[in-house]
Amino acid sequence: GEVFIMLKSALGAGLLNFPWAFNRAGGIVPAVLVELGSLVFLVSGLVVLGYASSLSTQSTYQGVIREVCGTAVGKLCEVCFILNLFMISVAFLRVVGDQLEKLSDSFYPNSMLSAEGPSPQPWYVDQRFTLSVLCVLVIFPLSVPKEIGFQKYSSILGTLAACYLTVVIVIKYYLQVESPGLRQPPHTTRTPSWASMFSVIPTICFGFQCHEACVAIYSSMRNRNFTHWVAVSVLSMLICLLIYTLTGLYGYLTFGEDVAADILMSYPGNDAVVIVARLLFGISIVTIYPIVVLLGRSVVRDVCVSPKRRAMPVAEASERRTRVALTVSWIATTLVIALFVPDIGKVIGLIGGISAFFIFIFPGKWLCLVCMMGTEAIGPRRRAALVTWGILSVLCGAFVCGQSTASAAMELL
Repeated sequence: GEVFIMLKSALGAGLLNFPWAFNRAGGIVPAVLVELGSLVFLVSGLVVLGYASSLSTQSTYQGVIREVCGTAVGKLCEVCFILNLFMISVAFLRVVGDQLEKLSDSFYPNSMLSAEGPSPQPWYVDQRFTLSVLCVLVIFPLSVPKEIGFQKYSSILGTLAACYLTVVIVIKYYLQVESPGLRQPPHTTRTPSWASMFSVIPTICFGFQCHEACVAIYSSMRNRNFTHWVAVSVLSMLICLLIYTLTGLYGYLTFGEDVAADILMSYPGNDAVVIVARLLFGISIVTIYPIVVLLGRSVVRDVCVSPKRRAMPVAEASERRTRVALTVSWIATTLVIALFVPDIGKVIGLIGGISAFFIFIFPGKWLCLVCMMGTEAIGPRRRAALVTWGILSVLCGAFVCGQSTASAAMELL
């Protein structure tokens, strides 16, 4: 059960970017090697956070970090949490916009040409219009309520969409191979560089990202045995690795260097099997987005309101006005950014940089502080090894954050 909950947290829109990341890394071998290397830190972060949760009275990621690392680091964690949720919202809207564009193509195919050339599509199928209407008529009403009742179903839909897409990509590849006369896509022939290999890490961080939720997952477990948690962490990450690798591998083999940042954009708009994948991803994101807004609102409130004021009762009308204002601001800002971002790859670079804090930096810092404070009975050699690993994790996280953020900023500019 815990493994499935972890998979629900990790599998999602990040899957769409893996074939593009394989191409950018310089091919299959370098991409898989980076995945395997990152897996060590991904599992390590989950194990450390589970252990931290077992020693803490807190049930949230930021609460556990604040308890050991102090108020300042706790505030930094909350700010990173807000930025991460905000950029995930942008990525979600960008994905939905892409799928709306392709669905419009299926109703108004480009093959319908006039004698004077292709006729322009009607204004009402432009993704800038359709995405804006979707946000106003569907996403906003779902995001405003104080509590969201469909949370437990939406994450299952996202996992289903991810697994379905993986199966479709694998089957489509073999159908293409067996079709005679089809042009084979060009695959990269350049020699992989360190820069190209490191460019995969933001996609990996975004795709495997479930560390923010793992403290809450551990706190809700019936069997909180540490060995059991290690097994859950390893198994869930291995299943994610299998799904992401299959998607990246076969998506890259199918389209080669022509693969889009969103793999679904590489398939034609009138393919019925792929249309189902578009609808699954679109509906899952429309239902998950309000949950992200709900989490964002709660963390913004924690950052802006002091603990004393938080404990005071708030008038219902005042709470409703604040909730509506935050929701409108969140949706409007993320929508504007999503409309101007060219593709999901640009957003994932920024998300990967922020995710480095949750996967590498905060767990590494917590591990170092706990070992150096001597709150746990650990032998000197093991203590030195754990401190060394914590420092290495923090340094790797700082590098990933700096490299990913700088690269994404340069591409956007």
